[in-house]
Amino acid sequence: MMALGSAGAATDTAEWTAEQCMAYAVAHNHSVQTARLRLDNNEAAHLSAIGSFLPYVGASSGVQYNFGRAIDPETNTYTNVSTFYNYYSLSASIPVFDGLARVHQLKAARADLLAGKSSLQSQKDQTALATFQEYINVIYYQGTVKMAEEQLHESNLLLKQTQVMEEVGRKSAADVAQMEAQQAEADYELTRQQNMLASAWLALKQQMNLPESYELRIKNYELRVTNEEMEDANHGQDDTAAFATDEPLTSSLLETLYHQKQSALHSLRQTKAALWPTISLGAGVSTSYYKTLHTQAATSFAQQLQNNRGEYVAASISFPIFNRLQTITSIRRAKNNYLIAVEEYEAKQAELQKLVVEAANDVRGYRKATLQCQKKVEADSIAYTLTRRQWSEGLSSAIDLKTASATLLKSRASLLQNRLTTVLKRLYLRYYRGESLLMRSEE
Repeated sequence: MMALGSAGAATDTAEWTAEQCMAYAVAHNHSVQTARLRLDNNEAAHLSAIGSFLPYVGASSGVQYNFGRAIDPETNTYTNVSTFYNYYSLSASIPVFDGLARVHQLKAARADLLAGKSSLQSQKDQTALATFQEYINVIYYQGTVKMAEEQLHESNLLLKQTQVMEEVGRKSAADVAQMEAQQAEADYELTRQQNMLASAWLALKQQMNLPESYELRIKNYELRVTNEEMEDANHGQDDTAAFATDEPLTSSLLETLYHQKQSALHSLRQTKAALWPTISLGAGVSTSYYKTLHTQAATSFAQQLQNNRGEYVAASISFPIFNRLQTITSIRRAKNNYLIAVEEYEAKQAELQKLVVEAANDVRGYRKATLQCQKKVEADSIAYTLTRRQWSEGLSSAIDLKTASATLLKSRASLLQNRLTTVLKRLYLRYYRGESLLMRSEE
């Protein structure tokens, strides 16, 4: 797959494949960029949780001017002179035991990080699927426009033929009027399909975040893939049965909810840690400088720093006794959040199991429908050829010819739609089963 990094790089591609469109959309989609930023926040929270195991080290310094009555630090007596006081301190502390709160905080942060990665991949998958849907729509309307052009060309030929046959007396003016109406209807249908194609192009460009003025051209994905699909179906091969199994699902949607459930569990345990006592150790060193203003007699700055220096070590333990029910209510909320996460995970798991079975059934159903439409197109084509020959010989009316033509056009459109839908449903089936989509290699 070609990695596309900017709008300028897109101009280097003459024709876009489905993989290139999906990759470009993933790289430039706003929702994907938002998911990346959320993942970066999760990484920062994880780093912060790791840092909570490190000791806290702080330094401070201050300057103080005393005016009026104060205590002389040299004599420890009251004085009324103005003084200058400058102090420095360096301290360190580390919690030794906190009820494993930091451990569960780290585990919750790691679960959030994994959930963020799964959420980012899920957003990429959904963006790629939406892009592929728009890509398929463009191909479909390209096909219907081509069919409408052929229909208009055929109507023009029939109109000319009818006009010539009227001149020789084989057709009436009413036949010519009916052919003119049929030609006008074909012209209108072509215009309608062209408008639908223009809307499909616009939707695809918006999904890819391309400017409307960019001239996008795509390759015909349908002819390359669906012929292989039809060959498998003709030989009775059905690989969708392998998807509808009882094996555990690994969809990015499910992974996100699983990690969110784990995060809620560790958050609950972290909240319960507030019921345990906290033990911490600390150490520090401090010194100061003192000078009485308006006098020259003072011990030197370096000597005072040495003489006034003091060190300390400390150990503390705190017991939670009563904090106005804050811990109890926090535990209650955390427990409810965990149970909510469990329910959401189990609900999504059941939903994905259902989606896998439905998608597998859809693939099989659309394959069979495609085979039936293919046979119908062949039959309708023969019927239209015979009706046109009969019309030329005066054995059928213009209405019969119009009906046969419309039936053939509808059959061809249905065949194209079923082929493309088969491809789309199979891609959704892969997504629901957690298989790697094309853009997973982009990260």
